[in-house]
Amino acid sequence: MLIFRRMKDVKSVIPKQAGGQHMSLFRRLFPVGTRSLLFGVHQFLWHPWTVYRAWRYLYGKPTWREIVCIFLHDLGYFGKPNMDGKEGGRHPEVGAKIADRLFGDEYRQLVLYHSRHYAKMQGELPSKLCWADKLSIMFDPKWFYLLRARFTGEIKEYRFYGKSSVAMSKSDSEWFDWITHHFVESARMESTQIKKV
Repeated sequence: MLIFRRMKDVKSVIPKQAGGQHMSLFRRLFPVGTRSLLFGVHQFLWHPWTVYRAWRYLYGKPTWREIVCIFLHDLGYFGKPNMDGKEGGRHPEVGAKIADRLFGDEYRQLVLYHSRHYAKMQGELPSKLCWADKLSIMFDPKWFYLLRARFTGEIKEYRFYGKSSVAMSKSDSEWFDWITHHFVESARMESTQIKKV
């Protein structure tokens, strides 16, 4: 009886998710940003590889400093409770600080403004890395992207924020097709209007 009372006490202080269900210990220890870096859409080895391939497609071979920045750019998702919310939206700052220490301000800007949202907030144009980041989806097989996005749960947030473009009633596969087309066309058209570094 004492154990059950203690379990009730523990449950009462665990924050609740939408829908009233208690968050699992796993989700509390590994917020969605961390899950994304470990085995999700922004997996710390696979995602930079696809961004590298997209960079080569758009601009040619990156310098070794640019390659380091490609690997750094999303590290700020670590510990973030969301991907596109208030906290997740500031994820470029971590990689930008590291790039600044390693290589100086021009590489800080390359990483910092890889996010269109962040660049817009600062009144800046997106950097070259932004468009390579967006185009990287072209080098990510649909089945593998969706597997990772579903496993981490981040696809729910992406679908929610994108519901004005792709209805929630559409399948994840249809959403992926739309977002791929949108990102690829944006990257191809707008990569010429980049913040020069």
